[in-house]
Amino acid sequence: MKLSSLIEGLNVIDIFGDSCQEISSVCYSADKCEEGALFVAITGLKHDGHNYITQAIDRGARCVVHEKNIKTSSEVTAIKVTNSRRALGILAKNYFRDPSAQLCLIGVTGTNGKTTTTYFLESILTREGCKCGVLGTVNYRYNNKIFPAPNTTPESYEMQKILRTMVDEGITHVIAEVSSHALDLKRIDDCDFDLGIFTNLSHEHLDYHLTMENYFQAKKRFFTEVLPQSKKVYPQKIIINGDDKWGQIILKDVILPSLSYGMEGNNIVMAENYELSLSGIKAVINLAGENISIQTPLVGKFNIYNILAAAAAAKALQISSTSIKAGIENLSYVPGRLERIDSSSGFTIFVDYAHKPDALKQVLQNLSEFKKKKIITVFGCGGNRDHGKRPLMGEAATTYSNLTIVTSDNPRLEDPLAIIAEIEAGIDQSKIQKRSPDNLQLNNGAHSYTVIPDRRKAIETAISVAQREDIILIAGKGHEDYQILGTDKVPFDDCVIVKQTLESGSCLN
Repeated sequence: MKLSSLIEGLNVIDIFGDSCQEISSVCYSADKCEEGALFVAITGLKHDGHNYITQAIDRGARCVVHEKNIKTSSEVTAIKVTNSRRALGILAKNYFRDPSAQLCLIGVTGTNGKTTTTYFLESILTREGCKCGVLGTVNYRYNNKIFPAPNTTPESYEMQKILRTMVDEGITHVIAEVSSHALDLKRIDDCDFDLGIFTNLSHEHLDYHLTMENYFQAKKRFFTEVLPQSKKVYPQKIIINGDDKWGQIILKDVILPSLSYGMEGNNIVMAENYELSLSGIKAVINLAGENISIQTPLVGKFNIYNILAAAAAAKALQISSTSIKAGIENLSYVPGRLERIDSSSGFTIFVDYAHKPDALKQVLQNLSEFKKKKIITVFGCGGNRDHGKRPLMGEAATTYSNLTIVTSDNPRLEDPLAIIAEIEAGIDQSKIQKRSPDNLQLNNGAHSYTVIPDRRKAIETAISVAQREDIILIAGKGHEDYQILGTDKVPFDDCVIVKQTLESGSCLN
């Protein structure tokens, strides 16, 4: 592509060199540059691309986009811009020929429920006959192809690249989880979204955003800045959880046609006459005046909200109620989202991704509605992440569990015992007794906790002390099939560990 076409729309300060040359590729990692490439020097959170310009040129880059003052040879075209990161998104959009304009793109943002909502909506759209792609926390997938997800929302270059691949392979609809980091770093600003969904907001990512208000403003800009620039036209543009206090602010402040959903107040899409059990959910959904009855094996009141979000979005996309009902009922499980594993010993095990205080509290509150005897919870907190949520999770787990086993999650570069100590700071020691791992037999009404830093041993211990009609929740990692110890990513899958333990029978009473 000619450089003059590639830089169309960039906020350029200066150009030194040939602006009519042919560009072979765009890159923002110097080690991925090739002959004839354009290199974008981005100031990142850990590294500054301006320090790698020489390496990029040595590898063949013939054009450099930068925001700081630099020196290059006369053979290299230098383009100074106001913001290199924003420039990358525009360059990628131009290079990959604006793929989002050629498909229906739905963004889902919020603290909890994004992944399950995308699974429900994917199932509904597929039932309608649409060819779906999904970009999310669990993976990126389309046309029966599945790829690991390094980020919930890809960097702007990868976002445009994968959207172009999807378009070229016949995908008609893409559902993307949109993270607060992606919004703050403007990764998706150059995508043309048809629809935006807001699920809820609770304590998370304050290691990055510092305050809840900053976190909310990052989410809100999806509705105030990204969606309004869309060229797509639908009767509703935003789908908002009207029961969530932050969602109510968006509905009040954002001047876009909206469709609210919830279980309270005057929402347009509502759940009525619902029944919850360990076997799943039965409910009647009022879809803007049209009632549909649904039944799903997914568990918990929060999953009704996920169903409502997907159903409301499908309604806005003018999908038939027949497909909405069938799509909801065709989804039997979501990886690592209250994924159920039954035991021949009569207790039930759930593996869930809940790694935030509100998510853990909601899961345990829902499971408490179904318990006949005890709830045993195994969880930890990730290292090098928000310290503020650790005591909150300790409080939530021990409040709603008869036995809490505090263990490791992905400790990364932190000392696992230091993370556990911060979790323990949130546990009311006057009400919750700390026990030795060797003495965990409990009365049904007791509340206690223990510490077992080895996650495998913690899971095995939970299973060993469980009795018929108990519920075990293993929280924090969900679909993840690894554990990050230091800088090493080692294989570790909670579901696999549970099944191995159950099959061996060595830990069962």
